[in-house]
Formats: sequence, structure tokens, C-alpha cells
Amino acid sequence: MSNVYIAGVDMVKFVKPGQQQPYRTMAATAIRGALADAGVEYTQVQQAYGSYIYGDSTCSQHALYDVGMSGIPVINVHNNCSSGSTAIFMARQAVASGSVDCVLAFGFEEMQPGALDSLWDDRESPFGNFLGVLDKLDYPPAPVALRCFGAAGDYYMKKYDVKPDLFAKVSVKTRNHALVNPKSLFHTPLTEEEVLSSPAVYMDFLTRLMCCPPTCGAGAAIVCSEAFAKRHNISHAVEIVGQAMTTDTPETWDNPINLVGSDMTRQAATQVYEQSGIGVEDVDVIELHDCFSVNEVITYEGLGLCESGGAERLITDGDNTHGGKFVVNPSGGLMSKGHPIGATGLAQCYELVTQLRGNARQRQVQGAHVGLQHNLGLGGAAVVTMYRK
Repeated sequence: MSNVYIAGVDMVKFVKPGQQQPYRTMAATAIRGALADAGVEYTQVQQAYGSYIYGDSTCSQHALYDVGMSGIPVINVHNNCSSGSTAIFMARQAVASGSVDCVLAFGFEEMQPGALDSLWDDRESPFGNFLGVLDKLDYPPAPVALRCFGAAGDYYMKKYDVKPDLFAKVSVKTRNHALVNPKSLFHTPLTEEEVLSSPAVYMDFLTRLMCCPPTCGAGAAIVCSEAFAKRHNISHAVEIVGQAMTTDTPETWDNPINLVGSDMTRQAATQVYEQSGIGVEDVDVIELHDCFSVNEVITYEGLGLCESGGAERLITDGDNTHGGKFVVNPSGGLMSKGHPIGATGLAQCYELVTQLRGNARQRQVQGAHVGLQHNLGLGGAAVVTMYRK
């Protein structure tokens, strides 16, 4: 299988619902930007994978046709919050197989205000088993994402005897990173006190400022073979050196932490470390799926940044930010950059490629050579990707 590279990336600045352009416009802007960044014409793209979850069945075609109508295969990708990385996963596989040389992965979303919940209450929910686990543990009802991640946070606190201020510290760290990212949604600092005193949204500990906001936006990446990059003199490409997608196993139902993807994350990360020959200790910069600050804490352990129960020490020692062992979510993450679901994985890719090229300006992780991406969707899928300069 041939080596695979990210040749070009772009994203639009994420905004709150009601402030966005139509998804067609946002997507076309990001796609054109990624093509320009790669120095590639649209006519050279052989396949396209477009990710989103809110919309009719051929939104990707509608979003792409403003850029070009060349008759190529266009695949609509819907894999919940991991949709963007799933598009990259499929694009990488297509190129690695040798069947194509240049593929477009893009994602977009127009979201509604409020907590995520099911839109299809006239049929069996794919979250029935998830909710059954929480019912048995007597966790109070709430919209599905809020209930799942809230339960995981409560379970984590009880298991490891930590307090909600652990999650507040993560929210503050992430917001500090976002302050110097012009493409993030929020640009005002936070304090732990503000996070803890913001309105509680689940039980008595999970507050609004521990939750990512509904957001609208788009992102895109050009995925190509090594031969294509050489043929077109693409000198700033970033290599994908490992990638894995995992889904739920029977262990998912063991506890609320696994319910929100910890075990999937661990399995995917292990595969990627083995594929790439790069250990977690050699990773410089990480973009992970912090839809709630609870999940950032859980994911530290799933990715192997620390041992189980070791997140409190990692955070207290500052090993999740500039100057520490790892810089996690220098973009501001989902918490502060925003989480337009179909675009999230592409935005993570954009950030890591920008970092590894050394073009992240004020938020640049010094000496970054290896980047790790984690994108998670309940129901469920985890995609972990390793990039190298």
C-alpha cells in the first residue's frame, strides 16, 4: 500500500447557529481553500467524501457542485460526531489502495441551538442499549449526549475520587488556547470559578461551560499519494503514518466511561502506535474530541497520555498545554473552537497540518513533528490518526 499525504487543508471560522452562511457556501469556501493550499485543480480530484449529519441524503453533492461538476464519485458520510474523520479514513484507504491518487475529504454542518438529541422518535433509537445501561444505574434523563457524558463524568469522579474542578481546569486551559486562534468561536478568557458557577446542565456538577457549543462551519482536506505529491511538486504535504477506526464491543456496556468511547479510543490508539512505530511519548501535539471537558479527561487515559486515574496529575502538572509533555487542543478544541459535527474531524486535521508545517503563529507548538488526532462518535466509532511532518 502506498504512502498517503495531506496536501492541502482549509476551514472556515466556526460560528453560532443563526450567524452562518448556507452549508453549500461554507463547504465550497473550505474546498476551494484546500485546493489552493495544495496547488491542485479540482479537475485533478478523483473522488470526494463529504461528511455531515443534519441534512438530506445528497447534501455533499449540493455542497460540491459550486466548486465543480466533473462526474466523479461523491460519497455522503454520516457517522455521528466522527463523520469528518471517517471521511478522511475513507479517502486515505482509497489512495492507499492505489486505485486513485487524489481525493477530497470535506465536512460541513448547520446546527440548531441546544443540546444534541435524536430527531427520529418515530422508530427504534440506535442509542437504546446506551440508555439501557444508564437506566440500570439510575442516571437521570436528559438529551442523549448530555446524559451519556454526564454519567461518565459522575462515574469518573466517584471511581477516582476527584472533584468537578478537574473538568473546570480543562475548560480554562482550552479557552486559553482559543484566545490566539482566529478561527475559534470564543475569544474571551475563563476562570475556574466562572466554569463552576455557570448553570448546571446535568446533575449538580456538569455546567454549561464544560460543554461544547452547537456550531456551524466547514472544513476540507486534499488527500494524495506520494507519487502525486512528487509529480505536482507539493513540498509541504504532511504524511498520515497511522490510522485506525474502531467501533463498540461488548465491553462498551461495562460502565459509563466505556459507554462514551474510552475502550474504542484505547483500541484505536494502540493500533495506530503499532502501525506507525511511534509511541505516545513521541507525540508533540494532539487534537482530541473534547465535546465535554469530561471527555477530554477520559481521553487522556484512552490515548495513553497517562495511566488510568492519572489525568488529575497530568492536568495539575501542566502536561496538557504549552511547556508540558503534550499540547492538547491548541486550536481551542470543540469546547472553544466549536463543534459543527460534520466539519469537526476536518478542522482537527487542519490544525494538526498547520502545526506540523510550523504555520500556527501564536499558538504554534514549538518543534512539532508528530501530531495525533482523535475524533469520536457515540453509537459508535472512534478514529485515531497519526500525522508526521
